Amino acid sequence: MTSLPDFSTARPSREDISALFAMPLLDLVFEAARVHRAHHDPREIQLCRLLSIKTGGCTEDCKYCAQSLHHHSKVAREPMMKVDAILAEAREARQAGATRFCMGAAWREAKDGRAFDRVLEAVRGVRALGLEACVTLGMLTPDQARKLKEAGLTAYNHNLDTSERHYANIVSTHTYQDRLRTLDAAGKAGISVCCGGIVGMEETGQDRMDFLYTLAHLDPRPESVPINALVPVDGTPLENPRPLDAFAWLRMIACARILMPGSMVRLSAGRESLSAEAQALAFLAGANAIFTGDRLLTAPNAGEEADAALMKALSLVPRPPGKEEAAGPLRTHG
Repeated sequence: MTSLPDFSTARPSREDISALFAMPLLDLVFEAARVHRAHHDPREIQLCRLLSIKTGGCTEDCKYCAQSLHHHSKVAREPMMKVDAILAEAREARQAGATRFCMGAAWREAKDGRAFDRVLEAVRGVRALGLEACVTLGMLTPDQARKLKEAGLTAYNHNLDTSERHYANIVSTHTYQDRLRTLDAAGKAGISVCCGGIVGMEETGQDRMDFLYTLAHLDPRPESVPINALVPVDGTPLENPRPLDAFAWLRMIACARILMPGSMVRLSAGRESLSAEAQALAFLAGANAIFTGDRLLTAPNAGEEADAALMKALSLVPRPPGKEEAAGPLRTHG
């Protein structure tokens, strides 16, 4: 097997990524496992919890999303949660072993005012509980990013979802450049970036390669890379996709691990539809974080009992808190 460049110190070229996609899958998984073991404890899995703090009524038209006003899903619009209720959920997550608590609001963009102030208060409360705090609020201004950083925010989630070429087929109410500007604002404020994508939205193999190229060239690099499998939702334009190719999903995880060696690669939405064996291969290929609990925002999730049983069967252990923050922003010199 031809040795690959060390992407912990260099940025990949498009040719590098094409070469990964051309590799036999098991060779690719083997290489990803080698990279993973060089940068992480392969037995450790970070447990995270994701809570929808403001559900439904989003003005964006993302074709996969149950919370869009443009679609006819059964997700009801709900007001933003009170801070006390959010922190009660955070305490429960901590009790269940989570070390990162993520809060999502169905907004096009964060707007200054009472709701944003409530988010800042929730971030401070989550940090006081000893948990890492992540939020996803839509687009941010640099000033909002600064305020979130001052409140103690650990990470900001803003997914690119897919390639720039395919993005216009998925969303029309904002642009890829809008997404990149928010990621830039978070990074410049000193907040770790959580940024990933979704497999199974009728994208091509080239789209997947282009997406990974963009992701691996963000500066700072994403501290966290969630790889989602599309969860079809009745009433959305993507309610009847082609069946998910679990091997394509696995290839994305392995490639993400190789291209971003120091990042956390997170198994996110859609995991409950995949077999225990497929998830085991994903952990072998370098995935080292999962979301626990019964729901991810409005989507179903595997549940704590199933996760505990899987981790026990694979001799995996929860990752101790604080490792990601101690590492700091992921930058390269390439």
